[in-house]
Amino acid sequence: MERKSYRKKQRMSEYGTKTLELVFGLFLFSIGSYLTVQANIGLSPWWAFDIGLSNLTGVDYGIVHNAVAIAIILIDILAGEKIGWGTVGDALLIGAFVSLFNRFELVPQMAGLVSGIVCMIAGLFVVAIGSFFYMDAAYGCGPRDALMVALCRKLPKLPVGVVRILLEGSALLIGWILGAKVGIGTVISVFGIGAALEVVFRLVRFDPTRVQNENLFDTCRNIRTLFLAGKKK
Repeated sequence: MERKSYRKKQRMSEYGTKTLELVFGLFLFSIGSYLTVQANIGLSPWWAFDIGLSNLTGVDYGIVHNAVAIAIILIDILAGEKIGWGTVGDALLIGAFVSLFNRFELVPQMAGLVSGIVCMIAGLFVVAIGSFFYMDAAYGCGPRDALMVALCRKLPKLPVGVVRILLEGSALLIGWILGAKVGIGTVISVFGIGAALEVVFRLVRFDPTRVQNENLFDTCRNIRTLFLAGKKK
């Protein structure tokens, strides 16, 4: 009995640690994303989309980011994709953190090309570090990644790279039409994020393909089972 009780406490502690890791990862991801926007030399595709909608509606782009993510989650669910607490956390926290940074003007917009490039690259590496913590928590992928997977399932003849290009290219085009800034920073973002992730993942020896993600319902069911088992004791 004591061994079982210890295992239950250990598993509850693991869930607590994973949740803190998820929130910390999303916080870092938000800081990195904010830096890429404040670099002021061109936006990544999805932030161009969000800021384009922000230009159209007058709503803070952090709030727009959350609204878009929630809409994408609904599409993911309709497409049959499983979502996890990481998916929900992505949709609710990243935009909220970015809005907070905006309110307090955490970092000013860069005025020059060199400072903008430095800010953009720094942002990409912070995003990569945040991605490590976020993915290591094993609570599921973000809404946009889930959408990419859903489209790959619906369009099996198209390679995943083509699907990603079409998805992000569409987001970038809409954002640009709506007045979002596209420039050298966009190019750095598109090609640099992969390099930043590669460097960070190699440094921490992290293999994302080995992560066993839990979906939202499995996590809730497991925590409920552990909680009820603890009460019975």
